[in-house]
Amino acid sequence: MSLWIFHPQLLRRNDLFVHGTQLIEKVDDRRRAPRASHWSSSAHARGGPSVRSTRGLDWFVFFLADVQTGFGPFVAVYLTTQKWTQIEIGLILSVGGLIALLGQIPGGALVDWARSERLVAGVAVSMIGVSALAYAAWPIFPIVLSAAVLQAASSCVLGPAIAALSLGLVGRSAISWRLGRNARFASIGSGVAAVGMGTCGYLLSSRAVFLVTVALTVPAILAITRIRADEVNTERAHGAIPNTDNTGSQTTSVAMLGRNRPLLEFALVLMLFQFANAAMLPLVASTVTRQSSTWAPALIAACMVMPQIMVAAMSPWVGGRAQAWGRRPLLLIGIGALVIRGLLFSFVRDPHFLIAIQVLDGVAASVFGVLVPLVVVDVTYGSGHFNLAQGIVGTATGLGASASMLFAGYLSDRFGSEVAFLALAMVAAIALGMVWLVMPETRPRTSEFPRASQASGQHAS
Repeated sequence: MSLWIFHPQLLRRNDLFVHGTQLIEKVDDRRRAPRASHWSSSAHARGGPSVRSTRGLDWFVFFLADVQTGFGPFVAVYLTTQKWTQIEIGLILSVGGLIALLGQIPGGALVDWARSERLVAGVAVSMIGVSALAYAAWPIFPIVLSAAVLQAASSCVLGPAIAALSLGLVGRSAISWRLGRNARFASIGSGVAAVGMGTCGYLLSSRAVFLVTVALTVPAILAITRIRADEVNTERAHGAIPNTDNTGSQTTSVAMLGRNRPLLEFALVLMLFQFANAAMLPLVASTVTRQSSTWAPALIAACMVMPQIMVAAMSPWVGGRAQAWGRRPLLLIGIGALVIRGLLFSFVRDPHFLIAIQVLDGVAASVFGVLVPLVVVDVTYGSGHFNLAQGIVGTATGLGASASMLFAGYLSDRFGSEVAFLALAMVAAIALGMVWLVMPETRPRTSEFPRASQASGQHAS
């Protein structure tokens, strides 16, 4: 399975790749067939994105997920084989996590400042490839530390860049569908990469994982070159509404983001959600390991794969329902799934049932994978600072995830994992109450789409 990822020419001849592509497209077409024909015809009439650009973004998201999978747990495994101490490994991981947290807002601001989202994304992917090569070639502390910083900083740019490319390519009227499609390809890419890299690491060596990551940057860059530059409206990608006379764009000051109440409320919801969510799977891993260290790796791997399957299956549906139902009902479903998951983890002891419970993690991941950038589009559209706003909510998410591990670890050591799971479920319930009682519905009225599309010029869709 790992051979076809090394050479772009093999992609066309590899049956697995071709059949997988066809299967994705057929399933997606069946799910959105009534809307797709209407969207395609209207997009064509207004000069919407070509199939080449749409597929280019699909496969860029897919291969980018492959590239990013090469880090994370594989770093600890590789450095352990290189006789690094746990303190050194922990320092590398901590520095990378800190840069990833602090770099969210500057990364979003950089994407807003850039005049070519394609170029920013391509350079960021290249830098991740360089960092992976440094890990593989020179596993000494100064080089690895620099590589960790470079990889984390580049990743801070890529999230906003993908959302910006999506918005600039399809416009606000089709962004919910596009984000659902992005989430599907990212989920499939992560799953394929995890299996492929795990196999390479087992059959070859842990160093091979980073060499595979370097190789994967090539098809990722080739995929982004398939996106036509003239089909990505730069002003719209930044969340601005270009004037029809092309004399400028309607933007607001950065300071106004600090007074954007819906944006701040949503950031708080995300922080609470991640506070409740981030520590759950590590707690499950600890619980399962205490019960059966032999079966723990396989069970945890299954718990990680199950949500990816759910995300791949549900994300396009979430994108469609977000436009039909609005954002708040889906947010309530996603957070409600987290509340139920925390409660079940508190009482269920059979390790095999844990895999079934992880279906709820897939539901929540599907909802938030689509709705995080979508709600940010809703509450900042016309400001010209869409990507900076993504950095703000990304920082809130990172803060919540960081605090979650410390909070849950303390409760688990002091009172037991049952209490820790119940406490995390209570935090999720607070987030649920915020969405229900405080946060407004952000879905734009249908009548707003023609105005935004007309203002976006010939590339609206």
